Amino acid sequence: MTMPAVTHPVPAADARSHEILASIRQAFAEKGFDGASMQDLARAAGMSVGNFYRYFPSKAAIVQAMCGYDLTEIQGEFAEIQTSDRPMLSLRERILNHFSEESLKDGQLWAEITAAAIRKPEIGQAARQMEETIVSLLTTIFAQATRRPLEEARVRYEGQCQMLVMLVKAMAIRTAQCGPASPALAAEVVAVIDRLLAQISNDTAEG
Repeated sequence: MTMPAVTHPVPAADARSHEILASIRQAFAEKGFDGASMQDLARAAGMSVGNFYRYFPSKAAIVQAMCGYDLTEIQGEFAEIQTSDRPMLSLRERILNHFSEESLKDGQLWAEITAAAIRKPEIGQAARQMEETIVSLLTTIFAQATRRPLEEARVRYEGQCQMLVMLVKAMAIRTAQCGPASPALAAEVVAVIDRLLAQISNDTAEG
């Protein structure tokens, strides 16, 4: 089974744009979408404002590129999951890795993007496209694990896919706002993930 095509891909940045995005993520997260000026971001990237505008003409363009940058990495992860000997176990490990301290550092950034998505339609569209693509990638893994046609898996596991995306996103944002989760909360989140994955693993098509 091949990886699903991205119907409306989020714009991906080139190598130099990736470097710029990596250098400004923290400034964007700390100052917020409205608080960070293009001058602030250019300074964080070590560039003149004029040169910075050549790469990113607006803050919305920066967010769209960040979504594309992160989505490229996620697609690479899913390609590895799909070719592993035990895709569902590999998926679980990857999901839990996103709860590591290093991965959760982007929580403040995604909190800002989520807030901006409510006010800015173009950012909302990029964020939705990213989540829809991740749901599609999850569906492919679940279709493979249960030996069901992709379209059937898409309908059958839509809720579980959306819940998994929501959990990862919510944990990142909560960590940025409240600090690391308590052991009790972390255990509850892992229990929910395990329950969702077990539901799907035990739903193998007959025949």
